[in-house]
Amino acid sequence: MSIVTKDSFLSLQDRVVQLSIPEVLKQLSEAFPGGLTFSTSFGMEDQVITDQISQSGVPVNIFTLDTGRLFPETYSTWSRTLERYSLPIDAYYPNAEKIQEFVRQYGPNSFYESVERRKECCHIRKVEPLKKALAGKSVWITGLRAEQSAGRSEMHILEWDDSHQLIKYNPLLHWTTDDVRNYINQHNVPYNSLHDKGFVSIGCAPCTRAVRPGEDFRAGRWWWEDQSKKECGLHVHQVTTN
Repeated sequence: MSIVTKDSFLSLQDRVVQLSIPEVLKQLSEAFPGGLTFSTSFGMEDQVITDQISQSGVPVNIFTLDTGRLFPETYSTWSRTLERYSLPIDAYYPNAEKIQEFVRQYGPNSFYESVERRKECCHIRKVEPLKKALAGKSVWITGLRAEQSAGRSEMHILEWDDSHQLIKYNPLLHWTTDDVRNYINQHNVPYNSLHDKGFVSIGCAPCTRAVRPGEDFRAGRWWWEDQSKKECGLHVHQVTTN
């Protein structure tokens, strides 16, 4: 596997802007053979990317973070995705001893009590497993979109992620919700049925609700917290583009 550096990232950045997703995946794979990984939570955006990866034929490791608190509908989407694409999906789980200790001390729903407690839960269930999943990888592919939150509007399609020392590729960054839904419908891509019930951003079951008409995209995540606190720690690090 080629070693990723900021210089190698800069040499690719200008070349990917006008390319299709499969073309970018091919270029990244040629630059970093065996180094591409894609994190899916089986939301609509991630299903679009899985479909594109399947079409491209590029070898991409696909993984998901199974927090142990996911919706049954998410597991169903996971199963249907495997049936449709026959692409292996690695699952990463939280450390059992840490979860046991956390629940023993604070109870199963302590994340409702404070932002600090919720972030601690997210750290054990998501952030630590993510670090394991990204270890040794050169390119992290995500389903992030700019309109999902104000903090994501300044992101770039290709970024250097200082926290994980790898390239972060956000192929759907400038897609709208309609773009995503149209792709899903046109290509008959399997998706989470919760999207048809007002769920926009789908995470852990206790921390996600349907979004009401007129509410912000992120209103359904950690709805009991202040709007500015609504990140789980996976995508709040500093990134640079030069």
